[in-house]
Amino acid sequence: MSLRRAVVALLVPLLAVGLVAPPAAAERGPEALHSLRGPVTDENFYFVMADRFDNGDTGNDRGGLADDPLVSGFDPTRKGFYNGGDLTGLRNRLDYIQGLGTTSIWLTPSFKNKPVQLEDGPSAGYHGYWITDFTQIDPHLGTNDELAALIEDAHRRGMKVYFDIITNHTADVIGYTEGARKAYTSKDVAPYTTGGVVFDDRDYAGGSTFPALDAATSFPYTPVLDPAEQNLKVPAWLNDVTLYHNRGDTTFVGENSQYGDFFGLDDLFTENPRVVDGMIDIYQRWIADFGIDGFRIDTMKHVNDEFWQKFGPKVLKFAQQHGKREFFMFGEVFDTTKSYTSHFTTTDRMQSVLDFPFQAAARQFASGSGRTDALDSFFADDDWYTDADSNVYELPTFLGNHDMGRFGGMVVADNPGAGDAEWVKRDQLGHELMYFSRGNPVIYYGDEQGFTGPGGDQDARQTLFASRVPEYLDDDLLGTTSTHAVANFDQRHPLYQTISSLAAVAKRHPALRDGVQQSRLSASSAGVYAFSRVDRSQQREYVVALNNSETPVTAAVPTYTNGRPYSRVYGSGPARVSSARDGKLTLTVPPLSTVVYALDGRIPRSSSAPAISLSAPAPAAQGRVEVAATVQGSSLYEVTFEARVAGGRWRPIGTDDNAPYRVFHDASNLDPGTSVEYRAVVLDNGNHTRTSNTVRGRVPAPRLTIEAPVEGGGVRGVVEVRATADPERPSHVVTFERSVAGGPWTVVGRDDTSPAYTVFDDLGALNLAPGTAVAYRASLGGARSEVRTVRYAGPPLETAELRYFRPAGDYDQWGLHMWGDAVDPAVLAQIAWDKPWPPTRIENGWAVYEIPLVDDTKPVNFIMHLPSGDQVPETREPGGDRLFRPIDTPTVWIKQGDPTVYPSQP
Repeated sequence: MSLRRAVVALLVPLLAVGLVAPPAAAERGPEALHSLRGPVTDENFYFVMADRFDNGDTGNDRGGLADDPLVSGFDPTRKGFYNGGDLTGLRNRLDYIQGLGTTSIWLTPSFKNKPVQLEDGPSAGYHGYWITDFTQIDPHLGTNDELAALIEDAHRRGMKVYFDIITNHTADVIGYTEGARKAYTSKDVAPYTTGGVVFDDRDYAGGSTFPALDAATSFPYTPVLDPAEQNLKVPAWLNDVTLYHNRGDTTFVGENSQYGDFFGLDDLFTENPRVVDGMIDIYQRWIADFGIDGFRIDTMKHVNDEFWQKFGPKVLKFAQQHGKREFFMFGEVFDTTKSYTSHFTTTDRMQSVLDFPFQAAARQFASGSGRTDALDSFFADDDWYTDADSNVYELPTFLGNHDMGRFGGMVVADNPGAGDAEWVKRDQLGHELMYFSRGNPVIYYGDEQGFTGPGGDQDARQTLFASRVPEYLDDDLLGTTSTHAVANFDQRHPLYQTISSLAAVAKRHPALRDGVQQSRLSASSAGVYAFSRVDRSQQREYVVALNNSETPVTAAVPTYTNGRPYSRVYGSGPARVSSARDGKLTLTVPPLSTVVYALDGRIPRSSSAPAISLSAPAPAAQGRVEVAATVQGSSLYEVTFEARVAGGRWRPIGTDDNAPYRVFHDASNLDPGTSVEYRAVVLDNGNHTRTSNTVRGRVPAPRLTIEAPVEGGGVRGVVEVRATADPERPSHVVTFERSVAGGPWTVVGRDDTSPAYTVFDDLGALNLAPGTAVAYRASLGGARSEVRTVRYAGPPLETAELRYFRPAGDYDQWGLHMWGDAVDPAVLAQIAWDKPWPPTRIENGWAVYEIPLVDDTKPVNFIMHLPSGDQVPETREPGGDRLFRPIDTPTVWIKQGDPTVYPSQP
């Protein structure tokens, strides 16, 4: 990176976070602000896959294509093909959708798709994620005019329409002269070139220029188009093969998670400003021409930060200029770590993300009867999302979806043999938690009819109209005797009724949707979890108590009042109860149920602001700094945090409205070691304020993590040593060192190619004995990674062992289904789903499977099952597709009913 670029890269982030200001600005006192409520904090979403909802027009079933399913993609007997649903069917059922209390319909991608990809099953583009034309509705679903009519009808009813959009990839159209769907090649192995000169694309991401690329010489693979598909994609710029990464298929980890193709889908070069501008233009046209109300954005985590920092603000500004004052975008970040998911709403300037962490917490609570302390901790970490222009109240929450599976199926899997009555109660409990806690609840179509299914993806995409798919006809539905052989639009179904009533209660009591949420009561076991919701203007407290145990529980829930009456607004129990002198409200909550009580009147007005103090700032993940405030007293308080660097102006960095009061300041764009001051001001419900002390902290050094090689694994020859930095900057230069057998550290290389820093260390010349310990570490400025220690392996292994234990010793016919580049092809040729690889012998009660190898550095992928057996746990072991790398662990152990692959005997 040039000196000029380095200076600009430093200055612009300082201005972006608002901590550098013009001189001579008058000093002012801290400003007490209210916690934000964005334009969307009270929506009820209905998430629908149009092909699987209702077939309103059989004339478009084949999309105007030939009758052959491998041409048209239409086959209503197969779960991986178009089944016939369309926009007309959706429009005809708006009464049904609105009856759930729906305020926003969210459609899976509805643009024209490649009808069939023969390499994927084969399978069809019924789901919408294989787009070829970003300007046209898929003919299987209808026309652009029919979409306009649907939106007009929805708007007339007061409902919004959201589009599921994609910026990461298109359909699989590009091939390589080297072969189809190649393995990923990293930027360190084969960097991008322009005119024969190597460059790092990350040095240009977010800018307005980009090096010229040549399809024949610039990429690790040579992209080509079939003559019949030269102009297949629309808009036309999408047919330029140099606007794609062209690095082979992703494994969804590390660098390739951002640069690799999803199972061959053409991965767009989103670092290139031509792609950024093109995608912005595409989606601005849908807003202008159709009045779309918002976007759910697919695969957000697989696109670089700089793209979102341009895309989000520009699209939002355009929508607002075109009359969409409440336009709203939320991204799919398939991860359950809030420090990571919040990165996209803070650093990346996007409005919101789908709340995958909530889904995991809700399942553990409602389906798994987990300890309620876990839910308390989960909500306490909502502070990760709090910054100056967004917070957690905008996040859409959900229980199941088209990728991970249906909540009803999860409830059945988590509670085998419990029976329909309990399954329905747990399903209802999950929805009660979702509707009464912060966020915007999302109902996945069919969940309101008790749909289940054995897993995710195609197994969770049943039709609401009568199905002819054999796998779907085998599914049981919760709360009904109905089957998938008939249409399921039953508005009397107990889950439909529950969801409808939850939406109605929240509509009558808006505080239950976007009021302040304060955790109140939890325990280290299953039982009652309680929280309050309070509307800032009405100052009325609602107490929500959920019981995830199978017995009634009586609990004393703290409140903001002493000796005041509360009225029941949801659930069963006394019509009125009163808080005691100590402010606790004693409630008895039935098993697997929820009760909600509302204060009769207002919370008492605070007579003075409480004392407030800040603790020392602490480094946190993702380049963030944790700033926490201690507030004395118990009432409705809001704490606004401010920050400044030396010589700068104080700027608000977020307002928290519930204890514990804190923010995670995004300091990722400030230089490590920069001194930052923090202060806070508390606002009580009587409009009194008090200011905290001022504390000083320093921006922490980046955290370096070594990704490869595997700790304790085996290595030989040339070793790939790879590290990542948190926070990531294109200007980083990482140094790698090696120590042999505890000896001195020596530098083995440096790398400045982000986001994965890599060196290749040739150990062959060192003549190391097998078993010799080799340690690696990485450094960046004053930051240093942990030490990663491996062992030098001997000659390549010819055989690996897998040992399997069944307590009853009933190993007859249990065998391995295997695949991958490690296993001898002669062995793979003998294996079929009805003929798994058998054990070699039984030894000390364990079945021993010897696996002939051709490359011990590659993974052995396996499934343990009976011939043709695919039911967990009866005929197939849990854990799905498992693997191990023989050079790391020549022998592994697995146990019946346990998904873990053990490196030593358990």
